[in-house]
Amino acid sequence: MSTAEWEHFYASHAPPAELPEHRQQITDFCKHHQPNKIVLLTSGGTTVPLEHNTVRFVDNFSAGTRGAASAEYFLDNGYAVIFMYRQKSLEPFSRHFGGQKFLDMLEIQEKGSDVAINVKSNYINTIKPILSKYKSAHRENKILYVSFTTVSDYLWLLRVACECLTSSGANCLLYLAAAVSDFYVPSNEMPTHKMQSGEGAPVIQLQLVPKMLTPLVNNWVPRAYVVSFKLETDENLLISKSRHALNKYKHKLVIANVLQTRRHQVTFVTPETSFVINLNTEEMDSGIEIEESIVKNVISCHKEHIKQLDSH
Repeated sequence: MSTAEWEHFYASHAPPAELPEHRQQITDFCKHHQPNKIVLLTSGGTTVPLEHNTVRFVDNFSAGTRGAASAEYFLDNGYAVIFMYRQKSLEPFSRHFGGQKFLDMLEIQEKGSDVAINVKSNYINTIKPILSKYKSAHRENKILYVSFTTVSDYLWLLRVACECLTSSGANCLLYLAAAVSDFYVPSNEMPTHKMQSGEGAPVIQLQLVPKMLTPLVNNWVPRAYVVSFKLETDENLLISKSRHALNKYKHKLVIANVLQTRRHQVTFVTPETSFVINLNTEEMDSGIEIEESIVKNVISCHKEHIKQLDSH
């Protein structure tokens, strides 16, 4: 992907209105945590609007499960976390209590005109450690939440975040778990208002989203340890496509997974090696999450990366 192509994308898509605010937040967060290890973790899917005043859009199935879980394990291991996530996707800590599950944990106690809402006693031991970690992460300013919705919002925010992280050097880890759209509708080809069904079925011409790993690795954060993810439905393509990405973009690691088995098996692919991380049935039944092992191994790779750079 040439420089002209991704610069054209930025030039043809206005930055989100809140980008200056996000830039300041990320800048302050990075300064606060230097010279400690910091991870930029992207999570959730991106939308592709079909109108400027968006009613319809193309989306993907990602709920941000892997990203939200991974953020907690990075915090457990002492990293400061910039959690860059799709608005309304899963978030660290609160992911454990979504929807009806949270309401089932509560009970109403009425005494005269006084009403109290309490956590049921059998859920106290479940909630307490998660709430404690949540409070600690926020009290110590260890996690920063920044959200996106569209693919253009994501790419603008990614660029700004990388520019802010440049000063962190090798202590910076990029864990790019977001499911980024491969296609988009050029801004100048989108209608301003909602497409009308009375005008017949629209013909929509999608274009390829420029791959930002090239400028990211070479220009924006050249000393960072960069991890991307590869999801396939055909297991036979997994290793070859991961190695192709490594050879093309020159980053450090691809974590590859197959749609049907992604909850319990992933493959770490580096330029030289590959190995599988797998949960057995007993581990899955006991509630162990594969993200714990993923993060542990990524951190080990990051430590080795820092040692290699320090030795030169």
